[in-house]
Amino acid sequence: MSRVGKKPITIPADTTVSYQGKTLSVKGKRGKLERLIHPDIDIAIEGGILKVLATMDDRKNYALQGLTRSLIANMITGVTRGMERVLEINGIGYRAALSGNRIEFSLGYSHPVFFDLPEGVSASIDKNNTITLSGADKEKIGLAAAAIRRLRPPEPYKGKGIKYAEERIRKKAGKTGTK
Repeated sequence: MSRVGKKPITIPADTTVSYQGKTLSVKGKRGKLERLIHPDIDIAIEGGILKVLATMDDRKNYALQGLTRSLIANMITGVTRGMERVLEINGIGYRAALSGNRIEFSLGYSHPVFFDLPEGVSASIDKNNTITLSGADKEKIGLAAAAIRRLRPPEPYKGKGIKYAEERIRKKAGKTGTK
C-alpha cells in the first residue's frame, strides 16, 4: 500500500472542500482550485479530515493514491498559505523588470525578452535579479518558473543565466592553454 496515500489530510477551518462527480474543489482565502480525480480513486471527507482511497488493490492504484493525496495536499496548502518559487539571475548586465503582468528580461541577447505571467501567478522582483513567483496553484507556478528558466539556462563555465534559488550550479574547469 502507498504510505503517502494512506495519510489523512486535515482541512483547515477557513477552507471548504467539496467533492462531486469526480471533481474536487478547494476554496480558501487565497482563491479556489479545482481538479478532476482519476476514476480509480475515491475520496472520503468526514469531520474536517480528507482521506484518499484506492478502489482496487494493485500497484497502479496505490501509485495513483499517493499522487492524488500529494496533489490535494498541495491544493489545500495553496489556497490557505499560498505557494512561491524564487529564481535568481546571474550575469553582468542580466536583469528583469516587471511591468503589469509582464516581465521584461535583459539576458545578453541583442533584444529584450518578454514573458507574460499566466493567470493566477503573480511576480515580484527584488534588486533586478531575484524573481519571486507566487500564487495558489503549485503546478502553474512550477510551469511558469521552468519557462522563465528556459529563457537563459545557467551555463556551467561562469554560472551565468537564470536558476532556481536553491539550485547549485556545478562549474566546469575551462580550457588550459598549452606551452
